[in-house]
Amino acid sequence: MGEPLFDRIAYIGIGLIGSSLARVVRRDGLARSSIACARSESTRVTARDLDLVDEVTSSIAEAVRDADLVMICTPVGAYAAAAREMAPHLSPGAIVSDVGSVKETVIRDLVPHLPANVHLVPGHPIAGTEKSGPENGFAGLFQGRWCILTPPEGTAPAAVERVRALWRTAGMEVDVMDAAHHDRVLAITSHLPHLIAYTIVGTADDLEEDLRREVIKYSASGFRDFTRIAASDPVMWRDIFLQNREAVLDTLQRFTEDLTALQRAIRRGEGNTLEALFTRTRAIRRSIIDAKQA
Repeated sequence: MGEPLFDRIAYIGIGLIGSSLARVVRRDGLARSSIACARSESTRVTARDLDLVDEVTSSIAEAVRDADLVMICTPVGAYAAAAREMAPHLSPGAIVSDVGSVKETVIRDLVPHLPANVHLVPGHPIAGTEKSGPENGFAGLFQGRWCILTPPEGTAPAAVERVRALWRTAGMEVDVMDAAHHDRVLAITSHLPHLIAYTIVGTADDLEEDLRREVIKYSASGFRDFTRIAASDPVMWRDIFLQNREAVLDTLQRFTEDLTALQRAIRRGEGNTLEALFTRTRAIRRSIIDAKQA
């Protein structure tokens, strides 16, 4: 075990992602000390009982004081308020990062509040499960997955490299890209699939009671997969759709047009059209498996 990457890490929020990262930090000695901030007393008790961090608090100001890395792990809708609260208490040279699934609004909500002598390195570890809470985290969550960093122009390269090193130690491949590009990519790879899952499961829930019971009883693997996705944290996903609305709506419009074309092909009995589409999409699945992202 080498020298720690950070003297003190503060986690603002310690749910699935934050607690999984905290486990990695503990396992590999990546910080000399750590503290978690959570509004819920039960969350603080759980984090303490699981020995995820050295200290817990309900105060953001107390959490960030003396931290050289502040990792925001709350729903993205809470970022602006958190930034306002932490700003006066951040140490000069501290790095502020996050784990949110939307990046343009993260920069929009954080930059106006952070002091000029603090480094902002937004990040998105593309990993997770449908479960939430610190008790559901595990250190292997990030292994073999991608983390995308979206530092604003002019961010100190040394700060970016320290955050990159953290996620690489967690087992992730790390890429750097523009925040707007990130949001367009994730709108199709993550946000739209969740929106579809929520819609399909919601449609099933709106069925007549007898039919709904049979849908649950005879659920095939496809519907079960949708229910797993639709069981994801509702507050987190509410904020993602609202904060990335333009990219999501643009992607949803394209999907709607493709769905209409597919509906027409079924109505007209165009088997060749259907088979061509299914062949093309099957190749995408094989590419994901080959990339070890299955």
